[in-house]
Amino acid sequence: MEILVLQALNGLASASSLFLVASGLTVIFGVSRIVNFAHGSFYMLGAYLGWTLLSQGPLADAGFWGFWGGILLAALAVGALGALAETAILRRIYQAPELFQLLATFALVLVVQDLVLLLWGADDKFGPRAPLLRGAVQILGLRFPLYDLFLIAVGPVVLGLLWLLFHRTRFGILLRAATQDREMVAALGVDQKLLFTGVFALGSALAGLGGALQIPREAVTIHMDMAVIVQAFVVVVVGGLGSLPGAFLAALLIGELHAFGILVFPRITLVLVFLVMAVVLVLRPYGLLGRKPEGEPPASELAPPLPGPTPRWVSGFLLAALVTLLAVSPWLGEYPLILLADFVALALFAASLHFIMGPGGMASFGHAAYFGAGAYAAALLSHHFAAPMEAGLLVAPFFAGLVGLVFGAFCVRLSGVYSAMLTLAFAQIAWSVAFQWSEVTGGDNGILGVWPSAWAAGKLTYWYLSLALCGLAIWLLRRAIRSPFGLALRAQRDNPRRAEAIGIDAFRIRWAAFGLGAAGAGLAGALFAYGKGSVFPSSLDIPRSVDALLMVLLGGVQTLAGPVVGAIAYAGLQEQLARLTDLWRMLLGMVILALVLFFPRGLAGAFRLRSRA
Repeated sequence: MEILVLQALNGLASASSLFLVASGLTVIFGVSRIVNFAHGSFYMLGAYLGWTLLSQGPLADAGFWGFWGGILLAALAVGALGALAETAILRRIYQAPELFQLLATFALVLVVQDLVLLLWGADDKFGPRAPLLRGAVQILGLRFPLYDLFLIAVGPVVLGLLWLLFHRTRFGILLRAATQDREMVAALGVDQKLLFTGVFALGSALAGLGGALQIPREAVTIHMDMAVIVQAFVVVVVGGLGSLPGAFLAALLIGELHAFGILVFPRITLVLVFLVMAVVLVLRPYGLLGRKPEGEPPASELAPPLPGPTPRWVSGFLLAALVTLLAVSPWLGEYPLILLADFVALALFAASLHFIMGPGGMASFGHAAYFGAGAYAAALLSHHFAAPMEAGLLVAPFFAGLVGLVFGAFCVRLSGVYSAMLTLAFAQIAWSVAFQWSEVTGGDNGILGVWPSAWAAGKLTYWYLSLALCGLAIWLLRRAIRSPFGLALRAQRDNPRRAEAIGIDAFRIRWAAFGLGAAGAGLAGALFAYGKGSVFPSSLDIPRSVDALLMVLLGGVQTLAGPVVGAIAYAGLQEQLARLTDLWRMLLGMVILALVLFFPRGLAGAFRLRSRA
């Protein structure tokens, strides 16, 4: 009994800390509708700035007031950085499609990661204990940290203060009004630019406060940003987008799941949170306390414009480049051929995501689930049944397509961020299975020795094989977009009611498209696995899904050539920058930011606009 009480208190302390981060994310999304991936970076900056003030600065030996003054200064500094990011970057792209705003925030993540590495180094930082809150108290005969009791009280206090801000101040009333109807708020003469800047400052300060308050509790590391942002997204989505009480309730649920999951379900602790999120979204599509948006929602709140034809000069340039590349391939070394095979597999991966994003209007944050499913299908056949490469390449797209149909049966019923987050939940479930079912998948050690057949073992032959299969798959996806099936898919995206009136079954069309996109990603995953000779759980992890999203958005969702151009640009740029400097993430993030600011429709989209001029 005592252990259960102690675990419940630990869960409350974690929930309170998580709510601080999730509340800031809720406020930002509720007003600006931006899915802010950089929110975890502000959390990390709060921790590092707080550590600097409390351990290295003049407040290090200032006692009680110095400690809490340092915590407050760190939060305010992060709030100022959030306001700077909003005015310098995000304010310039509010008119761009919402997914490009997400791309800009992810670029900020890359920049901040390397800036933190440059300024503070890679080693973990350990801060001082909180004055007057050191030691522990006796609860049912067991010792519980005083600081954790303090954290338990912080969450409800912050919730109460935010309620007072939103309901008893003019600024809060304007925020609530903007959450309901931004156009009407603008028509009433409210300066939306100032309002949005204030929202980002507030949300970032809450994230910074959450990070700074972790200093006495855990080490400050350069990996804490991605760890917290995933959990914060789960809390915000489970609670209901834009609902602070919902975020508080979801944080309590997630915190207690973490605490008791270790005791009750030790084998599935990594996936338990995402299982809960999937169940909640299936049963309550708008979260525990979320509400359905008023009016008829589009097929996807993040739906991109209709894909248009690729300019002839772009097609001609790509064809000429391909012919030249094929001609010089026999004289290239092994390393360039390996890169080329990887590039075409990634191009197919991006094209398969574009198939469901562009014509289907379904954003996905978990497309790596199908890439990894294809890779593991080929690897398991090779490892456990000694099946040749030919069998693996045949089975991989079918298996990935089947996984896509299973997951898609739930995902395509939702729209917008809720659908995208459900894809993320399923992807994390698949990742946890690969990571923890070590008897079959090898766990973190992966599966080694996944090699091509003897006739395709040469790098040149495998490059030609990858190009032929990926080229054929991309061509088939393009044909599907231009077919009656593709027209029906785009019709249900653009006007669901009219499509339903003429007899189009929107669910079946979207579901089939989801399965086709997953099959394409599965083939790409299998080719990638045979090219590398191994498969690891990272094939299913969040960074791989983000890579696919970045490639599609960089190339441009508006053209069919966009994902191919984006995959080559992103993968090539990443590879070259990694060879030039250790700070390649910062340079890559800056390049992505420049592309978002100057080419908000992506590279191929910008080429198409130029060809029309």
